[in-house]
Amino acid sequence: MNQPPDTRMSLLHRVRDTGDREAWEEFVEIYEPLVYRLGRRCGLQDADAREITQEAMVAVAGAIDRWEPTAGRGSFRSWLRRIARNLAINFLAKQGRQSPAVGGTEMLRWLDQQPAPPSGDTAIFDEEYRRQLFRLAAEKTQPAFEAKTWQAFWRTCVDGETIAEVARDLDMPVGSVYAARSRVTARLNDHVRKLEANG
Repeated sequence: MNQPPDTRMSLLHRVRDTGDREAWEEFVEIYEPLVYRLGRRCGLQDADAREITQEAMVAVAGAIDRWEPTAGRGSFRSWLRRIARNLAINFLAKQGRQSPAVGGTEMLRWLDQQPAPPSGDTAIFDEEYRRQLFRLAAEKTQPAFEAKTWQAFWRTCVDGETIAEVARDLDMPVGSVYAARSRVTARLNDHVRKLEANG
């Protein structure tokens, strides 16, 4: 499977300016759902995952001007994932002090010292990143097509229905369903590339 593309560096440079509202809106739209879903997958309740997500966004805002992409520090998503993970651990530690029935602070200390699994958090975070890019690209792509064309694409490519089934339901020739899929997919790929393009 292909690796997800690196975070767009131009966006990371723009969010260093806390007054660049458009950059922050785009940043939050892409990364807030990733941090939230990671928190939920780690077992946090909805409100707790939302709290961790907000804290992660504040932490990024306070430290983004010091982050530089280097081989030793890893990618931006790795850095953000570490921030989110540390916030979750701190949250659990705080809960553990308030409610020792969860295994006590010794267990939390031991968990904190354990290295992250090589594919666990990283794979989850990267999968959520790809999903979020697809969702954003689909939102930008859909208005450019007639409803029938979009349905032909969505039902065959996303929902997994057969082309013959969709052609029959939409009263379209099979060739038109193939053409619709091709046109929408090309436009969708363009939007994904634009979301990830440098500059």
